Amino acid sequence: MLFLLYCLELEFYIYSIDMTRKENDKVYGLIGKNIDYSFSRRYFSEKFEREKIANCSYINFELSSIEEFPSILGITPRPSGLNVTIPYKKSILPYLDFISDEAQAIEAVNTVVWDKHGNTIGHNTDHSGFKKALLEQVEKPPKKAFILGTGGASGAVRYVLKQLECEVIFVSRTPQKEEIHYKDLTQKLFQSADLIVNTTPLGTFPDIKNAPPLPYDFIEPHQLLFDLIYNPTETTFLRIGKENGAKTCNGYDMLVYQAENSWALWNQ
Repeated sequence: MLFLLYCLELEFYIYSIDMTRKENDKVYGLIGKNIDYSFSRRYFSEKFEREKIANCSYINFELSSIEEFPSILGITPRPSGLNVTIPYKKSILPYLDFISDEAQAIEAVNTVVWDKHGNTIGHNTDHSGFKKALLEQVEKPPKKAFILGTGGASGAVRYVLKQLECEVIFVSRTPQKEEIHYKDLTQKLFQSADLIVNTTPLGTFPDIKNAPPLPYDFIEPHQLLFDLIYNPTETTFLRIGKENGAKTCNGYDMLVYQAENSWALWNQ
């Protein structure tokens, strides 16, 4: 707890120093917890250098709880845009002035924009990133899918699949209404799905041996296993799927697409 608070104070200090350099400097950032591995910071830092985007930087805002978010809103001058990741995509909603229609439907925010009046607007670009990445992998939209996990990213996946008129079944270790448990996946039910999407953090670096508790022996070649995780590039979930003949896809392209859509929102 104290360490995370120290990290937060350090980030704010670095931010304050950076903003004194030039009046037109812009700082973007990521809200999350345990985000040293962050895709976003590396991606945007490389983007700024590659595309010669001057006077821009990207930092991590490490929060021990979402209650610390208002401290970021109080920074002067404020950030030019924010991304939001695990575990705050849902809990950040009450702290924002407005929520886009898509983010309301998904019930999660991964991008924060300020309007000309200084109001915060929550958007979700995960859904557009996932949709583009998914459709690049399939010849036709799936008819039935399992979504593993019920966190912030799962809503974006559901939103896209509903748009594609795909039947969705949520699978969870702690199922709620209209969800099922992993142990309920019989061979017939499991093999009826065209798509299996892992939205849980199981298998993320450094715990790369972990994987959702699926009946992997039932996997068939007609199925696509899509993991939102990008580190490692091949999770245990994907590796076992590939060994059983399924097509696989990790979350890297989705992350790139959602990041570029965030950038477009910050600069519209």
